Amino acid sequence: MVDDLVRTPAAVAEAERWTAHNYHPLPVVISSAAGAWVTDIDGKRYLDCLAGYSALNFGHRHPALIAAAHAQLDRLTLTSRAFVHDQFAAFCRALAELCGKDLVLPMNTGAEAVETAIKVARKWGYRVKGVPHDKATIVVAEGNFHGRTTTIVSFSTDPDARADFGPYTPGFKVVPYGDLAALEAAIDETTVAVLLEPIQGEQGVIVPPEGYLPGVRALCTENRVLFVADEIQSGLGRTGTTFACDHEGVVPDMYVLGKALGGGIVPVSAVAADQDVLGVLRPGEHGSTFGGNPLACAVATEVVGLLKTGEFQRRSAELGARLHADLGALVGHGLLAVRGRGLWAGIDIDPALMTGRAACERLAERGVLAKDTHGSTIRLAPPLVVEPAELDWAVEQLAAIL
Repeated sequence: MVDDLVRTPAAVAEAERWTAHNYHPLPVVISSAAGAWVTDIDGKRYLDCLAGYSALNFGHRHPALIAAAHAQLDRLTLTSRAFVHDQFAAFCRALAELCGKDLVLPMNTGAEAVETAIKVARKWGYRVKGVPHDKATIVVAEGNFHGRTTTIVSFSTDPDARADFGPYTPGFKVVPYGDLAALEAAIDETTVAVLLEPIQGEQGVIVPPEGYLPGVRALCTENRVLFVADEIQSGLGRTGTTFACDHEGVVPDMYVLGKALGGGIVPVSAVAADQDVLGVLRPGEHGSTFGGNPLACAVATEVVGLLKTGEFQRRSAELGARLHADLGALVGHGLLAVRGRGLWAGIDIDPALMTGRAACERLAERGVLAKDTHGSTIRLAPPLVVEPAELDWAVEQLAAIL
Protein backbone atom coordinates (compact mmCIF):
# COMPACT_ATOMS: atom_id res chain seq x y z
CA MET A 1 0.00 0.00 0.00
CA VAL A 2 1.35 3.43 -0.96
CA ASP A 3 2.09 5.65 2.00
CA ASP A 4 -0.64 8.31 2.15
CA LEU A 5 2.06 10.86 2.97
CA VAL A 6 3.82 10.23 -0.37
CA ARG A 7 1.93 12.38 -2.86
CA THR A 8 4.17 12.18 -5.93
CA PRO A 9 2.87 8.95 -7.60
CA ALA A 10 -0.75 10.12 -7.52
CA ALA A 11 0.20 13.60 -8.82
CA VAL A 12 2.21 12.09 -11.69
CA ALA A 13 -0.70 9.80 -12.59
CA GLU A 14 -3.15 12.72 -12.54
CA ALA A 15 -0.91 14.75 -14.85
CA GLU A 16 -0.62 11.80 -17.24
CA ARG A 17 -4.40 11.42 -17.24
CA TRP A 18 -5.15 14.99 -18.28
CA THR A 19 -2.35 16.02 -20.63
CA ALA A 20 -1.27 15.05 -24.13
CA HIS A 21 1.81 12.86 -23.92
CA ASN A 22 4.20 15.09 -25.83
CA TYR A 23 6.72 14.86 -22.95
CA HIS A 24 8.04 11.97 -20.87
CA PRO A 25 9.02 13.79 -17.67
CA LEU A 26 10.86 12.27 -14.74
CA PRO A 27 8.47 11.32 -11.90
CA VAL A 28 9.24 14.47 -9.90
CA VAL A 29 6.53 16.98 -8.98
CA ILE A 30 8.13 20.30 -8.02
CA SER A 31 6.27 22.72 -5.77
CA SER A 32 8.85 25.36 -4.79
CA ALA A 33 12.35 26.51 -5.66
CA ALA A 34 15.09 28.99 -4.80
CA GLY A 35 18.49 29.50 -6.38
CA ALA A 36 19.82 26.22 -7.72
CA TRP A 37 17.48 24.02 -5.66
CA VAL A 38 13.91 22.80 -6.09
CA THR A 39 11.61 20.99 -3.64
CA ASP A 40 8.95 18.46 -4.56
CA ILE A 41 5.47 18.02 -3.06
CA ASP A 42 6.83 15.43 -0.64
CA GLY A 43 9.49 17.79 0.68
CA LYS A 44 12.49 16.23 -1.10
CA ARG A 45 15.11 18.70 -2.38
CA TYR A 46 16.94 18.41 -5.68
CA LEU A 47 19.85 20.28 -7.22
CA ASP A 48 18.54 21.55 -10.55
CA CYS A 49 21.18 20.71 -13.17
CA LEU A 50 18.92 21.46 -16.13
CA ALA A 51 17.85 25.03 -15.28
CA GLY A 52 14.86 24.97 -17.62
CA TYR A 53 17.08 24.26 -20.63
CA SER A 54 19.01 27.45 -19.69
CA ALA A 55 15.89 29.55 -19.07
CA LEU A 56 16.95 29.69 -15.40
CA ASN A 57 20.54 30.88 -15.85
CA PHE A 58 20.11 33.20 -12.86
CA GLY A 59 18.51 30.54 -10.70
CA HIS A 60 14.98 30.14 -9.44
CA ARG A 61 13.36 33.32 -8.13
CA HIS A 62 16.42 35.56 -8.33
CA PRO A 63 15.64 38.39 -5.87
CA ALA A 64 16.28 41.23 -8.31
CA LEU A 65 14.15 39.63 -11.02
CA ILE A 66 11.31 38.79 -8.64
CA ALA A 67 11.36 42.37 -7.33
CA ALA A 68 11.15 43.76 -10.87
CA ALA A 69 8.22 41.46 -11.65
CA HIS A 70 6.36 42.33 -8.46
CA ALA A 71 6.81 46.06 -9.02
CA GLN A 72 5.52 45.82 -12.58
CA LEU A 73 2.57 43.59 -11.63
CA ASP A 74 1.31 46.39 -9.43
CA ARG A 75 1.39 48.88 -12.30
CA LEU A 76 0.82 47.45 -15.80
CA THR A 77 1.11 44.05 -17.47
CA LEU A 78 -0.12 44.37 -21.06
CA THR A 79 -0.91 47.04 -23.62
CA SER A 80 -0.28 45.23 -26.94
CA ARG A 81 2.02 46.87 -29.47
CA ALA A 82 -0.84 49.15 -30.56
CA PHE A 83 0.56 51.54 -27.94
CA VAL A 84 3.93 52.28 -26.40
CA HIS A 85 4.44 51.58 -22.69
CA ASP A 86 7.00 53.03 -20.32
CA GLN A 87 9.18 49.88 -20.05
CA PHE A 88 9.56 49.24 -23.77
CA ALA A 89 12.27 51.66 -24.84
CA ALA A 90 14.48 50.91 -21.83
CA PHE A 91 14.43 47.19 -22.56
CA CYS A 92 15.05 47.51 -26.30
CA ARG A 93 17.91 49.93 -25.77
CA ALA A 94 19.53 47.82 -23.05
CA LEU A 95 19.39 44.63 -25.13
CA ALA A 96 20.53 46.37 -28.32
CA GLU A 97 23.55 47.76 -26.47
CA LEU A 98 24.34 44.37 -24.93
CA CYS A 99 24.29 42.84 -28.41
CA GLY A 100 26.09 45.74 -30.08
CA LYS A 101 23.22 46.11 -32.55
CA ASP A 102 21.00 49.00 -33.68
CA LEU A 103 17.56 47.45 -33.18
CA VAL A 104 15.64 44.83 -31.24
CA LEU A 105 12.39 43.07 -32.12
CA PRO A 106 10.85 41.50 -28.99
CA MET A 107 8.75 38.34 -29.15
CA ASN A 108 7.76 35.69 -26.58
CA THR A 109 9.10 32.20 -27.23
CA GLY A 110 12.33 31.04 -28.79
CA ALA A 111 10.50 29.47 -31.72
CA GLU A 112 8.77 32.81 -32.41
CA ALA A 113 12.15 34.52 -32.46
CA VAL A 114 13.52 31.96 -34.92
CA GLU A 115 10.44 32.39 -37.13
CA THR A 116 11.01 36.14 -36.95
CA ALA A 117 14.63 35.72 -38.03
CA ILE A 118 13.56 33.53 -40.96
CA LYS A 119 10.98 36.08 -42.12
CA VAL A 120 13.40 38.99 -41.76
CA ALA A 121 16.15 37.13 -43.64
CA ARG A 122 13.82 36.33 -46.53
CA LYS A 123 12.49 39.87 -46.75
CA TRP A 124 16.06 41.22 -46.60
CA GLY A 125 16.97 38.84 -49.41
CA TYR A 126 14.22 40.17 -51.65
CA ARG A 127 14.41 43.87 -50.80
CA VAL A 128 18.14 44.31 -50.28
CA LYS A 129 20.06 41.47 -51.92
CA GLY A 130 17.71 41.17 -54.90
CA VAL A 131 16.92 37.46 -54.75
CA PRO A 132 14.06 36.58 -57.15
CA HIS A 133 10.65 36.51 -55.47
CA ASP A 134 9.86 33.30 -53.55
CA LYS A 135 13.29 31.80 -54.35
CA ALA A 136 15.14 32.61 -51.10
CA THR A 137 16.97 29.75 -49.39
CA ILE A 138 18.46 29.45 -45.91
CA VAL A 139 21.28 27.04 -45.05
CA VAL A 140 20.93 25.15 -41.75
CA ALA A 141 22.86 22.37 -40.01
CA GLU A 142 22.18 18.71 -39.37
CA GLY A 143 21.32 18.04 -35.74
CA ASN A 144 19.77 21.49 -35.36
CA PHE A 145 17.11 22.35 -32.83
CA HIS A 146 15.48 25.75 -33.37
CA GLY A 147 11.96 25.05 -32.14
CA ARG A 148 8.85 23.06 -32.97
CA THR A 149 6.70 25.14 -35.33
CA THR A 150 5.75 23.66 -38.68
CA THR A 151 8.33 25.70 -40.59
CA ILE A 152 11.13 24.94 -38.12
CA VAL A 153 10.55 21.18 -38.00
CA SER A 154 10.57 21.24 -41.80
CA PHE A 155 14.37 21.50 -41.65
CA SER A 156 14.91 19.36 -38.57
CA THR A 157 16.87 16.12 -38.99
CA ASP A 158 15.41 14.61 -35.80
CA PRO A 159 12.71 12.07 -36.79
CA ASP A 160 10.84 12.55 -33.50
CA ALA A 161 10.55 16.29 -34.12
CA ARG A 162 9.77 16.03 -37.85
CA ALA A 163 7.90 12.84 -38.72
CA ASP A 164 4.19 13.05 -39.59
CA PHE A 165 4.06 16.86 -39.51
CA GLY A 166 4.30 17.42 -43.26
CA PRO A 167 3.81 18.83 -45.82
CA TYR A 168 7.00 20.69 -45.03
CA THR A 169 7.99 24.28 -45.69
CA PRO A 170 10.49 24.56 -48.58
CA GLY A 171 13.45 26.91 -48.83
CA PHE A 172 16.05 25.26 -46.59
CA LYS A 173 19.31 23.44 -47.34
CA VAL A 174 20.74 21.12 -44.67
CA VAL A 175 24.51 20.59 -44.38
CA PRO A 176 26.65 18.74 -41.82
CA TYR A 177 27.38 20.79 -38.69
CA GLY A 178 31.00 21.90 -38.49
CA ASP A 179 31.73 21.29 -42.19
CA LEU A 180 32.80 24.53 -43.86
CA ALA A 181 33.32 22.94 -47.27
CA ALA A 182 29.75 21.64 -47.31
CA LEU A 183 28.46 25.03 -46.24
CA GLU A 184 30.40 26.80 -48.98
CA ALA A 185 29.05 24.37 -51.56
CA ALA A 186 25.47 24.98 -50.42
CA ILE A 187 25.62 28.77 -50.75
CA ASP A 188 24.42 30.13 -54.08
CA GLU A 189 22.72 33.25 -55.49
CA THR A 190 19.45 32.37 -53.72
CA THR A 191 21.00 32.08 -50.24
CA VAL A 192 19.83 34.80 -47.88
CA ALA A 193 21.04 33.41 -44.54
CA VAL A 194 22.96 30.75 -42.67
CA LEU A 195 21.10 29.81 -39.48
CA LEU A 196 23.18 28.00 -36.86
CA GLU A 197 23.48 27.28 -33.15
CA PRO A 198 27.03 28.24 -32.07
CA ILE A 199 26.78 25.15 -29.83
CA GLN A 200 24.09 22.56 -30.56
CA GLY A 201 22.20 22.01 -27.30
CA GLU A 202 19.49 19.44 -27.99
CA GLN A 203 21.93 17.36 -30.02
CA GLY A 204 24.03 16.85 -26.88
CA VAL A 205 25.98 20.11 -26.37
CA ILE A 206 28.01 19.75 -29.56
CA VAL A 207 30.83 22.30 -29.84
CA PRO A 208 31.93 22.90 -33.46
CA PRO A 209 35.58 22.56 -34.50
CA GLU A 210 37.84 25.51 -33.74
CA GLY A 211 37.70 28.01 -36.58
CA TYR A 212 34.27 26.90 -37.78
CA LEU A 213 32.32 29.96 -36.63
CA PRO A 214 34.92 32.43 -37.99
CA GLY A 215 34.79 30.46 -41.25
CA VAL A 216 31.00 30.76 -41.34
CA ARG A 217 31.31 34.49 -40.73
CA ALA A 218 33.82 34.85 -43.58
CA LEU A 219 31.69 32.86 -46.03
CA CYS A 220 28.60 34.90 -45.18
CA THR A 221 30.47 38.18 -45.63
CA GLU A 222 32.04 37.05 -48.90
CA ASN A 223 28.72 35.92 -50.37
CA ARG A 224 26.53 38.71 -48.95
CA VAL A 225 24.58 36.31 -46.76
CA LEU A 226 23.23 36.97 -43.26
CA PHE A 227 24.79 34.97 -40.43
CA VAL A 228 21.98 34.25 -37.96
CA ALA A 229 23.16 32.88 -34.60
CA ASP A 230 20.57 31.04 -32.53
CA GLU A 231 21.84 31.82 -29.03
CA ILE A 232 18.57 30.90 -27.31
CA GLN A 233 20.25 28.24 -25.16
CA SER A 234 23.92 29.13 -25.56
CA GLY A 235 23.64 32.86 -24.94
CA LEU A 236 23.32 35.18 -21.95
CA GLY A 237 26.19 33.81 -19.87
CA ARG A 238 25.66 30.06 -20.20
CA THR A 239 29.03 29.27 -21.80
CA GLY A 240 31.23 31.68 -19.83
CA THR A 241 30.81 34.63 -22.19
CA THR A 242 27.77 36.76 -22.96
CA PHE A 243 27.28 34.88 -26.23
CA ALA A 244 28.80 31.59 -27.35
CA CYS A 245 29.98 33.35 -30.52
CA ASP A 246 32.23 35.50 -28.32
CA HIS A 247 34.57 32.56 -27.71
CA GLU A 248 35.88 32.95 -31.25
CA GLY A 249 35.37 36.69 -31.63
CA VAL A 250 32.52 36.25 -34.10
CA VAL A 251 29.71 38.79 -34.49
CA PRO A 252 26.67 37.50 -36.39
CA ASP A 253 24.30 39.71 -38.36
CA MET A 254 21.38 38.58 -36.19
CA TYR A 255 21.23 37.27 -32.64
CA VAL A 256 18.23 35.11 -31.80
CA LEU A 257 17.64 35.16 -28.04
CA GLY A 258 15.17 33.71 -25.56
CA LYS A 259 14.99 31.42 -22.51
CA ALA A 260 17.22 33.19 -19.93
CA LEU A 261 16.07 36.57 -21.24
CA GLY A 262 12.85 36.08 -19.25
CA GLY A 263 14.68 35.24 -16.04
CA GLY A 264 12.66 32.07 -15.58
CA ILE A 265 9.62 34.25 -14.82
CA VAL A 266 7.98 35.14 -18.14
CA PRO A 267 8.59 34.02 -21.75
CA VAL A 268 10.74 36.66 -23.47
CA SER A 269 12.56 36.33 -26.78
CA ALA A 270 14.02 38.75 -29.27
CA VAL A 271 15.93 39.23 -32.47
CA ALA A 272 18.71 41.82 -32.46
CA ALA A 273 20.29 43.19 -35.64
CA ASP A 274 21.36 46.41 -37.30
CA GLN A 275 19.10 48.87 -39.09
CA ASP A 276 20.00 47.56 -42.55
CA VAL A 277 18.58 44.16 -41.57
CA LEU A 278 15.67 44.68 -39.16
CA GLY A 279 14.82 47.90 -40.94
CA VAL A 280 13.25 45.92 -43.80
CA LEU A 281 10.12 45.36 -41.70
CA ARG A 282 7.28 47.84 -42.07
CA PRO A 283 4.19 48.35 -39.90
CA GLY A 284 1.73 45.49 -40.21
CA GLU A 285 4.19 42.97 -41.66
CA HIS A 286 5.05 41.17 -38.41
CA GLY A 287 3.95 41.36 -34.80
CA SER A 288 2.84 39.78 -31.54
CA THR A 289 0.17 40.82 -29.05
CA PHE A 290 2.28 39.84 -26.06
CA GLY A 291 5.73 40.46 -27.55
CA GLY A 292 7.49 43.20 -25.60
CA ASN A 293 4.74 43.48 -22.99
CA PRO A 294 5.41 45.63 -19.88
CA LEU A 295 5.94 42.72 -17.49
CA ALA A 296 8.31 40.98 -19.89
CA CYS A 297 10.27 44.17 -20.52
CA ALA A 298 10.61 44.97 -16.81
CA VAL A 299 12.04 41.53 -16.06
CA ALA A 300 14.23 41.33 -19.16
CA THR A 301 15.72 44.79 -18.54
CA GLU A 302 16.81 43.54 -15.13
CA VAL A 303 18.27 40.41 -16.76
CA VAL A 304 20.37 42.57 -19.09
CA GLY A 305 21.47 44.59 -16.06
CA LEU A 306 22.71 41.42 -14.35
CA LEU A 307 24.70 40.49 -17.44
CA LYS A 308 26.29 43.92 -17.77
CA THR A 309 28.29 43.37 -14.58
CA GLY A 310 30.03 40.34 -16.06
CA GLU A 311 29.62 38.45 -12.77
CA PHE A 312 27.56 35.62 -14.22
CA GLN A 313 29.80 35.17 -17.24
CA ARG A 314 32.81 34.87 -14.88
CA ARG A 315 31.01 32.39 -12.64
CA SER A 316 30.10 30.27 -15.64
CA ALA A 317 33.67 30.27 -16.96
CA GLU A 318 35.30 29.51 -13.60
CA LEU A 319 32.80 26.93 -12.37
CA GLY A 320 32.57 25.47 -15.85
CA ALA A 321 36.29 24.75 -15.87
CA ARG A 322 35.85 22.97 -12.53
CA LEU A 323 32.85 20.99 -13.81
CA HIS A 324 34.56 19.87 -17.01
CA ALA A 325 37.72 18.83 -15.16
CA ASP A 326 35.71 16.71 -12.72
CA LEU A 327 33.60 15.18 -15.49
CA GLY A 328 36.72 14.51 -17.58
CA ALA A 329 38.09 12.38 -14.76
CA LEU A 330 35.10 10.04 -15.23
CA VAL A 331 35.89 9.35 -18.89
CA GLY A 332 36.86 5.71 -19.04
CA HIS A 333 35.03 5.08 -15.79
CA GLY A 334 31.49 4.95 -17.13
CA LEU A 335 31.64 8.03 -19.37
CA LEU A 336 32.70 7.80 -23.00
CA ALA A 337 33.01 11.55 -23.67
CA VAL A 338 32.43 15.02 -22.22
CA ARG A 339 31.73 18.16 -24.30
CA GLY A 340 30.70 21.73 -23.72
CA ARG A 341 31.70 25.18 -22.55
CA GLY A 342 31.13 27.02 -19.31
CA LEU A 343 28.36 25.58 -17.15
CA TRP A 344 27.02 23.51 -20.01
CA ALA A 345 28.07 19.92 -20.58
CA GLY A 346 27.00 17.00 -22.71
CA ILE A 347 28.17 13.66 -21.34
CA ASP A 348 27.97 10.30 -23.11
CA ILE A 349 27.33 7.40 -20.76
CA ASP A 350 28.60 3.98 -21.76
CA PRO A 351 25.41 2.39 -23.15
CA ALA A 352 26.58 -0.95 -21.78
CA LEU A 353 25.90 0.49 -18.33
CA MET A 354 22.54 2.19 -18.82
CA THR A 355 20.53 4.56 -20.98
CA GLY A 356 20.52 8.30 -20.42
CA ARG A 357 16.96 8.05 -19.13
CA ALA A 358 17.96 5.42 -16.56
CA ALA A 359 20.89 7.56 -15.48
CA CYS A 360 18.63 10.58 -14.98
CA GLU A 361 16.18 8.49 -12.94
CA ARG A 362 19.02 7.28 -10.70
CA LEU A 363 20.39 10.81 -10.35
CA ALA A 364 16.93 12.03 -9.32
CA GLU A 365 16.82 9.37 -6.63
CA ARG A 366 20.05 10.88 -5.30
CA GLY A 367 18.74 14.45 -5.49
CA VAL A 368 20.11 15.68 -8.84
CA LEU A 369 17.88 16.69 -11.77
CA ALA A 370 19.26 16.34 -15.30
CA LYS A 371 17.87 15.50 -18.75
CA ASP A 372 18.80 12.86 -21.27
CA THR A 373 18.84 13.18 -25.04
CA HIS A 374 19.59 10.84 -27.94
CA GLY A 375 19.96 7.57 -26.08
CA SER A 376 22.83 7.63 -23.61
CA THR A 377 23.67 11.35 -23.58
CA ILE A 378 22.87 13.61 -20.62
CA ARG A 379 22.91 17.40 -20.61
CA LEU A 380 24.04 19.27 -17.52
CA ALA A 381 23.26 22.99 -17.24
CA PRO A 382 23.01 24.10 -13.61
CA PRO A 383 21.99 27.69 -12.84
CA LEU A 384 24.93 30.09 -12.88
CA VAL A 385 24.30 30.78 -9.17
CA VAL A 386 25.28 27.21 -8.21
CA GLU A 387 27.98 27.02 -5.54
CA PRO A 388 31.28 25.14 -6.09
CA ALA A 389 30.52 22.61 -3.35
CA GLU A 390 27.10 21.94 -4.87
CA LEU A 391 28.66 21.34 -8.26
CA ASP A 392 31.20 18.94 -6.74
CA TRP A 393 28.38 17.09 -4.97
CA ALA A 394 26.45 16.68 -8.22
CA VAL A 395 29.46 15.11 -9.93
CA GLU A 396 29.89 12.81 -6.91
CA GLN A 397 26.32 11.59 -7.41
CA LEU A 398 27.05 10.92 -11.08
CA ALA A 399 30.18 8.98 -10.16
CA ALA A 400 28.17 6.98 -7.64
CA ILE A 401 25.54 5.82 -10.17
CA LEU A 402 28.25 4.93 -12.69
